[in-house]
Amino acid sequence: MKKLIYLLLSIFITSCSEIEFVYKDNKNLINPLFEKTEVNASGLDVAYISSYIPMVFGENRDNDFILSINIEEKKTKRSVETNQATSNLRYELRFYYSLKSNIKNCVTYEKEILSYFSIIPKSEGYNYGADSSLEKKYELAINDNLNQFVSFLSNVNVNICK
Repeated sequence: MKKLIYLLLSIFITSCSEIEFVYKDNKNLINPLFEKTEVNASGLDVAYISSYIPMVFGENRDNDFILSINIEEKKTKRSVETNQATSNLRYELRFYYSLKSNIKNCVTYEKEILSYFSIIPKSEGYNYGADSSLEKKYELAINDNLNQFVSFLSNVNVNICK
């Protein structure tokens, strides 16, 4: 009986020898700009970006980089009723990122990322549901865009000038 247990245990251990863990290479888990970057946001004044920047980039301690984020918004009427009321509105938010190294005094990375969402506005009176939905969609778009930018940084050496 002991020999059977040892045999099963050895088969189990050898069968699991080729397992690779998802987070084995932790380069995708680390933000290379965390606590090293002064972030300046300009363009569209979205209140949520000022609350998400400290969560994504931390408090600037080392001052190695300056990240400039310029946000541009474009609204497109996708569907217009016969009375000219908009029944579907598409928002495009273009984020232009420019990363400058304070140590080497050069631009190390530039990226443009597009986020978009649609909303169905209500034209009869003030609609709190549509307004809170729009605010939530702005918040989700900003959060997603900043996370995409950080994921792009994981494949780039931010210490090399362009």
